[in-house]
This record gives sequence, C-alpha cells and structure tokens, in this order.
Amino acid sequence: MTVQQRRAALSERIPGGTDGRRMLWTTLVDKTGTGLWATTGALYFTYVTGLTVTEVGILLAVSAGIGVAGAPIAGRIADRLPLTRLMSGMQLLRAAAGLALLTTDHYALLLAFAAAGSFGDRATNVLTKLYAARVAGPDRVRYQAVNRTVSNVGFAIGGLAAAAALGVGTTLAYQALVVGNALASASAALLITRCGEAPSPSRLVTGSAEQAPSTRSKSPWRDRAYLLFTASETVLFLDDAVFKVGLPLWIVHSTDAPHGLAPLLLVLNNVLVVALQIPLARYGATSQAARRLLVPLAVAFAAGALALSLSAVGGAWTASAALTFAAIALTVAEMLHSVASWELSIALAPDEAQGAYLGAHALAASAQRSAGPLVMSAVIAVGPAGWALFGAGLAATCFAQSRLVRDRLRDPAVSVPSTTVSHD
Repeated sequence: MTVQQRRAALSERIPGGTDGRRMLWTTLVDKTGTGLWATTGALYFTYVTGLTVTEVGILLAVSAGIGVAGAPIAGRIADRLPLTRLMSGMQLLRAAAGLALLTTDHYALLLAFAAAGSFGDRATNVLTKLYAARVAGPDRVRYQAVNRTVSNVGFAIGGLAAAAALGVGTTLAYQALVVGNALASASAALLITRCGEAPSPSRLVTGSAEQAPSTRSKSPWRDRAYLLFTASETVLFLDDAVFKVGLPLWIVHSTDAPHGLAPLLLVLNNVLVVALQIPLARYGATSQAARRLLVPLAVAFAAGALALSLSAVGGAWTASAALTFAAIALTVAEMLHSVASWELSIALAPDEAQGAYLGAHALAASAQRSAGPLVMSAVIAVGPAGWALFGAGLAATCFAQSRLVRDRLRDPAVSVPSTTVSHD
C-alpha cells in the first residue's frame, strides 16, 4: 500500500480530514493532562497546600460552580469569533491557572485559580464539541465517537502516571503533576494553532473580513423545547454518577461482593468504551437514528439498575456476577447515550447559533456533577428498591425525550459540509 493509499484509508476511518486528525492529537494530549489532575487535585490541596477536608470540599464545589459558566459563555462567543483562536485561549487560561496554584497557599487565591481553570475546562469541552460538528460535517457522530475513544485513552495514560506519582507521595511529586497538567494544556493550545478554522454557518466570510449575523432571535434560553431536552439530558447523564459514586458505595455498604471489585468495574467500563464506542456510533449516524437509540437506551438503563438491585441478594459470587452485569449494561447505556446526545444536541440547534445552543446543552453534564452524588446517596439509602425506581425513572426519561424531539426532527438535520478551510 502506498503512502497516499494509507492516508486515504486513514481519512475514511477518521472523518474531518487533516484538521480532524490534528484535533484528535490535541484531545489525546489534553486528556492525558486532565487524567494527571483529576485523580490528584483534592490530594494536592490537602497534602501540599494544607487545606482541611472541609476547605477542599468547598473549594472544589465553588470552583466547579463558577466553571459551569464557561460552557454557555464560550459557546455564545464561538458563534462570533474564530473557533480555533478561542480554543487556544481557553487552553492557555487552563495552563496559567494550573501553574498559578503552585505560587500560593492562600485560600482565596487558590479558589480563584481553581475557578479559572474550571472555567477554561468547561469552555474547552463545548468548543471541542463544536469544532467536531463543523469539521466532520455529516460524519460528526462517528468523529465524536473517535474523539471520545481518544479521550478515554488519554485519561488512562494520565491516570497511570498519576498513580505512579502517588506511590512516591512527596510534595515534589504532587507539584510535578500540576506542572504536567499545565504543560499538557499549553501543548494543546500550540497544537490547535495548526488546525484550520472549520467552516461556520454563523459567520459570513468575505475575503478576509468576517461579519457575524445577529443571533438574538436564536437563543436557547427562549427555546422551551431545547431547554426541556437539556433538562432530560441532566437525568440521563446520571450514569456518570453511578460509576463514580453509586457503584463503589453500594458495593461496600450493601453487598457481599469484595471491595476490590469497585475499581475493576471502572476498568471494565473504560475498556468497553475504548473497544465499542466507535462501532456503536454507526447506529446514530442521523438524527432519526439517534432518536431511535433512546429505546434500547431505556432497556439498558433498566437492566443495569435491576441488576444493581439484585446484587444485594445472595453471597459474594452472586453479588459479583450481578454487579458485573450491571456495569456492562450501564456502560452500554453510557455509549448509546453518548451517541444519541451528541447527534440530537446538534440537530436540534439552529445552524446560525450552534455555539450558544451547545453551550446551553453542556449545562446538563455540569448540573449532573452537582446533583449526581446527592441522587446516588438517596438511591442507596432507599436500598434495592431505590435502584429499581432509579432505573424506571431513567427509562421513562428516555421515552419522554423521544417524544419531545420527535416533531423537531421531521426534516433532515442540516450539517456543515465536510470540508475544511486552511489556516494559512
């Protein structure tokens, strides 16, 4: 096979052309840095800056709350400014905020720097999603599946490096993780500058001058159907809280399964996503296909929740088998929802206001991060019946969302053409 043939084959597997592949490398670098910090941030504030557990909890909660604003603000701006420049700026903000943490142990300053980093992180997520929609065009679902797989690989690499540093446990090791995360963000900013600006339906290009048409009449905050869709997404994103909070606590407090099963199920989740996310993307390649995925999604949610309920009955082997089945079912649900959510959030957004709409949609994941632990605590407190009710609620939400979007998807979704514009 010639070099040209290999490149052509790669382009077929990865939509978006050269710029799409460059952005995937950016994602790998970015998420590797995120993996370094995500598992060690709370420990850094505890062991290096000397904060109490309560102070760390407040700092993380407040900074995350401030960061929520990053998605809608960045999305709105992205409808008016070149996307790659905005993405680079947000990555540099994250890098600067990370390095700034090393300069102080003053609580107010740590809170300010953590909030700035959180703002940049949430902004970067929605901007990356918007870039994928523009650069991949009709193949956006497949591209997002590849992007999600690359993200999981990056998280895994960063997590392994963080685990090694935690084994050392010195102040210098923790600080090295902070520097590593900042360098990853700075490197991502540099890589983004090599990506071409994707065609945007929200900006008119004439020569070198650009004009932004008014999107005042196309605001997600005045679109009742889209807001209801986003609210339903908050519920469906709770699978994240199940794996991060619900499963570990349920295993320890309510089943006879060995406690060491909890991290193994998280590994299983990661492996399944890396192996199956791209193949599953083909089943949601159009907006109508994505809507049809809501039915098997409801089944997967219900099956996983029922298995969690049954895991409280029987001995260690029975509980372990039920928990493993639940993890598989809920991972399938996670992947199906990723495909459906990605396509529907784009298809329901007007072309000229995609950034603003995706910014509003990103609030669903942010809201889940705040509400998820509380929901899991309530479910576990109720007991096995709590999981059954939880599964029924998720399934009902799937069917309600399907009905909600049905009329909005009568016409084929208009996608940005699968072309790129040179950055030169």
